[in-house]
Amino acid sequence: MMQPLSSFGNSKSSSNTNMSTSISLSIVDQNGNNVPIQTNNSQPIEIIIPRDPNIIIPSMILQNVTSTNSTPHNQLFNLHYVNITSILSISVHLEIQSLNSTLAYLLIYKFDQLPQLNSSINQIDGWTLLCPYNLTNENIYTYFINNQQTFGHQSLVFGLRELNSTEIIDFCSTSSITNPPITNQRFNFTSNYELRVYTSGCYYLDSNNNWQSDGLIVGSLTNHEQTQCFSTHLTTFAGGFIVLPEPINWNYVFANAGFMKNKTVYLTVICISIIYLILIIYARFKDKKDIEKLGVTPLPDNHQSDEYFYQIIVFTGHRKDAGTKSNVHFIISGDKDETNIRTFADPHRQILQRGGIDAFIMSVPK
Repeated sequence: MMQPLSSFGNSKSSSNTNMSTSISLSIVDQNGNNVPIQTNNSQPIEIIIPRDPNIIIPSMILQNVTSTNSTPHNQLFNLHYVNITSILSISVHLEIQSLNSTLAYLLIYKFDQLPQLNSSINQIDGWTLLCPYNLTNENIYTYFINNQQTFGHQSLVFGLRELNSTEIIDFCSTSSITNPPITNQRFNFTSNYELRVYTSGCYYLDSNNNWQSDGLIVGSLTNHEQTQCFSTHLTTFAGGFIVLPEPINWNYVFANAGFMKNKTVYLTVICISIIYLILIIYARFKDKKDIEKLGVTPLPDNHQSDEYFYQIIVFTGHRKDAGTKSNVHFIISGDKDETNIRTFADPHRQILQRGGIDAFIMSVPK
């Protein structure tokens, strides 16, 4: 049964246009009651979910790797970064098209870190050889990393290196290669290539009407037109599909990160940092001044023998020149007596400032 475009997350949220039309699959008995179907992981149910035929697939992005300005460094691979942060698990699909279809490549990748592969370091999570016999009908190399491999990771960094003619003969002529070809020489591309990266996912609707991905596996037959899903149960399913923007070319970043090529950027950052530090110091100074204004100040002319105390709060106005540095004296009179001439003063802070509130304790003998 085909249903309208499904929504992502809680069913009350807005529709996600990257989700496919949902498919609900169930088996009923002769009385119309649902028959629960449950399989194991070794014999899952295969579901092919078609995409919207009107979806527009962005064109591949040219990677200019033959330019001398793009490779003045010692990187062994041309690196690309893919953000795979997602609430639901997703698979990653890489599509690479060389402008010279006779070339072959070594592809390596690592999750959440930069992959490194040479004679002394082997820090990769996977690798593959992209040889001419792997090309599709459109002369495109494809590589697939399913959602079980990407689960729990935030990013994928993959690197490409063009194989030389000797490596093509030695490694592409046999399918029994167990270790990747290793070299310590920086990469040298003889031809540019085009790249497209997209993610896909398999989702089902749980009892709370929320989309979940646990227990579902994205199949390798997933492409632009469909999503292949493997499930151990029957329910309402949908497929996700997002073509990612151009990945970050780390080699270009490293090659053009020098001070002389980015004077304006570096000077702007330095100036902003200096201004930020000055403001931090000034703010800390003002914080200390504000702390000094807190609390109640005993009047300097209080006597230790006095047994009665009054709190006096003085509000200074906000108008211009409302504050004063003069000594302010006062007398408090009552029905039976009055105080001596008393003085507002504080030896540790300035009082009676414009817009200020000062609190004092005055002691009297009776």
